[in-house]
Amino acid sequence: MAALVHGRPRRWRVLPALLAVLAACNAPSEIPPQAGRAAPGGHADTGASATATPPVTAAPPRTEAPPTASEDPGAATPRPAWLGTRVLPRRPDGYGEVRRTPPVLRDRRLVTVDHLPPPRSPGFQADVGPVPDDVARRATWSEDCPVGLAQLRYVTVTFWGFDERRHTGELLLHRRVARDVVGVFRQLHRARFPIEEMRVVAAPELDAPPTGDGNNTTSFVCRPSRGSTRWSQHAYGLAVDVNPFHNPYIRGDLVLPELASAYGNRDRRRPGMVVAGGVVTRAFAAIGWGWGGDWSSLRDWMHFSADGT
Repeated sequence: MAALVHGRPRRWRVLPALLAVLAACNAPSEIPPQAGRAAPGGHADTGASATATPPVTAAPPRTEAPPTASEDPGAATPRPAWLGTRVLPRRPDGYGEVRRTPPVLRDRRLVTVDHLPPPRSPGFQADVGPVPDDVARRATWSEDCPVGLAQLRYVTVTFWGFDERRHTGELLLHRRVARDVVGVFRQLHRARFPIEEMRVVAAPELDAPPTGDGNNTTSFVCRPSRGSTRWSQHAYGLAVDVNPFHNPYIRGDLVLPELASAYGNRDRRRPGMVVAGGVVTRAFAAIGWGWGGDWSSLRDWMHFSADGT
């Protein structure tokens, strides 16, 4: 101010007026923080814009696309309406024609559909008991299977979905391994390893036309081994398949499920994949089970069994 006003008396006469001007210029603006910029506390302020005296204006709000499943590890996407409905032409070997993985399934993180009531209390829950009559009627078991119904156990366990919610899954397991397998899923629950679906395979599914997009984690299925006439370990309740779409069976040009080719690239890690040294392989190895991901003639990354076959 000394440069603008010469002489002390005049400087002090104009001081109150100048102070008033400066106070007006430095008064807090009524404009809120810019949309999309972090406000106090770390939250983004996306409130409505406010008026202000020109030339000061608020920055226009930024428009951003919501994060996709691949950008946010915790994000889950709705199930496509066509899932399970697009029948594939059959190959000469009876399997469906292998197709490229649809974009929405290349990083598959779908919301779980509850087949059983979700857990009512926190933490891991499990139950092991005889196979209820209604479950036996809808399962693939029959008198022709290599294991009697009395040798199987109906098992329910808590699992985490890709939707970051806890769900109740069901399995049919041989009675001598049921408790061990419950311990495996207890570890998967503790690690929050995501599973999309876990339910008992129904009899009509054995003859259903192929759609190549299933992803059911399951155990007992009364069927032969693929490409063989001998019974699969699944037919005894001594094998478990985990997230089949994320962990496909690949032999030559055959991929099962038929739309899961994108998951043949095991170097690109995505949630739900079973990997060497991961929580799933470690948990099954601890109970002495073998993994199809270790096989040399083919790869069956979903598959774990009591005898390694």
